[in-house]
Amino acid sequence: MGKLRIGLPSKGRLQEQAAELLKQAGLSFRRQPRSLFALVSELPIEVTFLRTDDIPVLCAEGALDMGITGSDLIAESAVDVVARMHLGVGKCRLALCVPEDSPYQTPDQLDGHRVATSFPRITDNFLKNHSAHVHLVSLSGSVEIMIALGVAEAIVDLVETGSTLAANHLRVMSEIGRYETVLIQNHSPRDPVMADRVVRRLEGVVIARSYSLLEYNIPRSQLPEAEKIAPGFNSPTVSALEDSDWCAVKVMVRRSEVIDVMERLEAAGASAILETPITNCRL
Repeated sequence: MGKLRIGLPSKGRLQEQAAELLKQAGLSFRRQPRSLFALVSELPIEVTFLRTDDIPVLCAEGALDMGITGSDLIAESAVDVVARMHLGVGKCRLALCVPEDSPYQTPDQLDGHRVATSFPRITDNFLKNHSAHVHLVSLSGSVEIMIALGVAEAIVDLVETGSTLAANHLRVMSEIGRYETVLIQNHSPRDPVMADRVVRRLEGVVIARSYSLLEYNIPRSQLPEAEKIAPGFNSPTVSALEDSDWCAVKVMVRRSEVIDVMERLEAAGASAILETPITNCRL
């Protein structure tokens, strides 16, 4: 049985995020300058560095067992792969955009016009579903300036914060879909057991990023109320203190809710409330 082969983006922010995620999951490797391959320390795994939009295709063809790429690129390539898990990074939306002063308000009004995009398959399907038959201008980048250049009357592009749209005086006419970075796998990986180990390790990191560990002291008489505020993943860990009227509590809380939960616990009588980030877990 050969080494499990995982495809990673060869450059850019996604490459950095993917490499950091693997490192936190204990899948460390050292990439030599300009090298397209690296070996994971102590595990039979080979990392291959590729163009992000090639990863879904190569995974479907069996050249890769697994890969980290954007779900938008999977949809655009229309290949048959298994999405093992969402990785919680690279979230964005694909949107149909027009100039701020454009008279067009709905997709069907673009019928007969030009639309520039790096996602011709998704764009064509979306517009046809809205009775708009357009001339597609397929590009590999810099889509946002195509209207200013007179190449198109509308564009379909990825939107994260919206700052690029504002800088180019564009507005969203319609949202096509929401996407994020995912871990994919082909249907017949070289080592299915190792593939499952990779998934479990990455799950530990991704889940941990969503939680913090809260620790606090509270009178035992107030513990039931505190447990209603922060019940934990299964239940809190409660330990006795030297003063038998008090106890110490450890509980997992979603990071997005930590501040609110801390305030409510304090109001319920808790003190010495501490937040500790969680870097890895098994739940």
